[in-house]
Amino acid sequence: MRVRLGRGFGRLWSAYAISTYGTWIAFGAFPLIAVRVLHAPAFAVSLLEAAGPAVAAIVAFPLGPWVEHRAKRPVMIAMDLIRFVAVASVPIAYVLGLLSYGQLLIVSVISGTAGIAFTAASGAYLRHLVRGDHLLVANGRFEGTSWVATAAGPPLGGALTALLGPVITVMADALSYLLSALGVLRIRGGDVAAPRDRATGLRGADLLRGWRFILRDRALRRLFLNSVLVGGLIMATVPLLSVLLLGQYHFPAWQYGLAFGIPALGGFVGARLSARLVTRYGRHRVMTVSGWLRSLFPLGLTFVRPGIPGLLTVIIVEGLLITCMGIFNPIYATERLRRTPADHTAQILSTWSAVSKLLQAALMVVWGILATLTSPLAAITMSGVLLLATPLTLPERRHLSAPGSAPGSAPGPAASGPGADAAAEDVRVV
Repeated sequence: MRVRLGRGFGRLWSAYAISTYGTWIAFGAFPLIAVRVLHAPAFAVSLLEAAGPAVAAIVAFPLGPWVEHRAKRPVMIAMDLIRFVAVASVPIAYVLGLLSYGQLLIVSVISGTAGIAFTAASGAYLRHLVRGDHLLVANGRFEGTSWVATAAGPPLGGALTALLGPVITVMADALSYLLSALGVLRIRGGDVAAPRDRATGLRGADLLRGWRFILRDRALRRLFLNSVLVGGLIMATVPLLSVLLLGQYHFPAWQYGLAFGIPALGGFVGARLSARLVTRYGRHRVMTVSGWLRSLFPLGLTFVRPGIPGLLTVIIVEGLLITCMGIFNPIYATERLRRTPADHTAQILSTWSAVSKLLQAALMVVWGILATLTSPLAAITMSGVLLLATPLTLPERRHLSAPGSAPGSAPGPAASGPGADAAAEDVRVV
């Protein structure tokens, strides 16, 4: 029987779907523009992928408390509009002959900062919209939508790029943010904002509150460590895969899109199976098995070669990886926010996203240097080897027995929602 989550959730889900499809249609557009339009080398492409998120993460640290104490719908709308203006500036500059590598960096910073704020607001707002016993279902729907968009978007984006050039897909991404803002605007009903002591205002301690809650809960701490390590090591290889497939192996744009799109169907299947597997085998067993498997398969990218055999290798390896991620992510997202206090959700989410992006940026730079000193394929292989150790950081069964070990925290509903991290928020894999 299909669970009804309400009209407000439906509109939020629709807005999320629109922006997610836009993002995946434009997936790889910035590296593609950097490689083929601006003729940037491998290190510059890695820097582009790293610098924007890193600066955005630093700027975003004070955004958690700021978002926490404001109504969430206006924040989401404002962040979508900011991303629309920033991303739309790229095709405009291209048409005028003014596009530069520096502009791509600036747009990456602005859109990344707005994305972190949107993530914090949307996660807190989803907790307000959906009852706690329905949140795993809601997470599964967002996860499934994300993977369907991942499957359909890159091939469509690759076709548009082949016909009209990469800036067309960037414009599609910009318009998706505008449509998302209009969708959020249509949501009716209440909102949520944590009260604030106006006498004290924003203090330095407030910036660290989300970090303290993460560290005090043992399961939350281990989930955080696993999340940032897996996300960082996978993201470190994304620009290198672009250089390898597009620059060295000369994959056509449509094949590049297929390599990203077809495996995502496994994510949709995994998301549909996630809740059923938890019901049958328990969340700890399913989380552990899928967590181990998602860290094993990336090593298969070591065997990528030019031509159709290489394309099939990417599709098979990533199909297996993403199926496991589709199972893992809804469980992880639900467990993460089930353990957070309701009045600190935005702060914890923004801290989580900011630290994740900082580590990803650092590893992108390091892996860019490794690829320069060795080769993109050797650097990708090194990431796969290190990923094999990350399941050791997953929570043990005893750590999941009771949520909210931090003083003052209380069990509550969780949400992955629009912009949730791991695969849906930060991790974009081939």
